[in-house]
Amino acid sequence: VEQSEKGEVVTEAIVKVTAGGKHLEQTSQGNGPVNALDKALRAALEKIYPELANLELIDYKVRILEGVKGTGAVTRVLIETTDGNSQWDTLGVHENVIAASWNAISDAVTYGLLKANVK
Repeated sequence: VEQSEKGEVVTEAIVKVTAGGKHLEQTSQGNGPVNALDKALRAALEKIYPELANLELIDYKVRILEGVKGTGAVTRVLIETTDGNSQWDTLGVHENVIAASWNAISDAVTYGLLKANVK
């Protein structure tokens, strides 16, 4: 996370994935960690799966499952995604909100590829 002199906050994410037998690495910036992760994952995979260019994360919700544990609580992340024709929800659950977000984002991308009949 970086803050400019103007007060703007920019977050950077590095994603390393293997897809189609290739090791891919992509760095992207966003207005927060989830936005940066989403951009980095899709930018890396669009090189092999151009169908992902149509996907858009349209809603992001976080819920704390065990409020008494404060910042150590398990979080549930619900992401709504669209391909321009239909919408779907994916879910991630983890003690780490970024890991929960990653699970939901990667499932959304996987579902989007399956929906587009990509194998």
